[in-house]
Amino acid sequence: MLNSKSPIPLYHQLADIIITKIRSGEYPPGSRIPSENRLAATYGIGRPTARQATDVLVRKRMLVRKRGSGTFVGERPKEVDLFSLAGTISSFHKKGISITTQIIKNIRMETVENDSENPFLGQDVYFFSRLSRVEDMPVLIEDIYLHASLFSGIERFNLQGRSLSQIVEAQYYMRPTGGKQNFRIGYLTGEKAKSLDISSNIPILAVKRFLHFEQAKNAIYSELFCRTDRFVFSQSLFGN
Repeated sequence: MLNSKSPIPLYHQLADIIITKIRSGEYPPGSRIPSENRLAATYGIGRPTARQATDVLVRKRMLVRKRGSGTFVGERPKEVDLFSLAGTISSFHKKGISITTQIIKNIRMETVENDSENPFLGQDVYFFSRLSRVEDMPVLIEDIYLHASLFSGIERFNLQGRSLSQIVEAQYYMRPTGGKQNFRIGYLTGEKAKSLDISSNIPILAVKRFLHFEQAKNAIYSELFCRTDRFVFSQSLFGN
């Protein structure tokens, strides 16, 4: 039951109870939770307080309101292993998720400036940017930088909708031997926020990815900007 003497607001207490029931499976994905009137009666609170509790979980996308039907538990986000040496597209395909990609900045040579974390700082590199969608919803943007001499001529290839990893392997006979990723929570504005269809106050997962090849360390560097409302992005760990 709720504790009226607690410093935690009653609606937060109720939201926590609903979350516990969702995680325990008592309220499985797709099921309808009790109405706000029923919640109010069960926990001895007013309907506005029950409404506040469900509002919190709707904003977190744990609950979904359907007009005329009630409030339902949202489907659990699918998990995608974000660090696959086979590439981003392959990571989605391994989970049975159909993904489409769109080039939003065509490949070109540019000099990297004012980015101390970019391993190509002060160098000329190939750069392009692509947007990935699942079921027509934008889910991530990748800004990709490629070693200029190792990938000479890559601008000749059509990158639209194709796996960069497959192009690198088929055309340059190269496979990554390892790499690393850095993770942060960030916020987007301007073109990137518009492309991902999110507002500037919605957090995203920002990833900096470094891929190593036998021919050169950090031969491909990517910055990924990921929406987290549809998918859980993970990284697998393995023992020696």
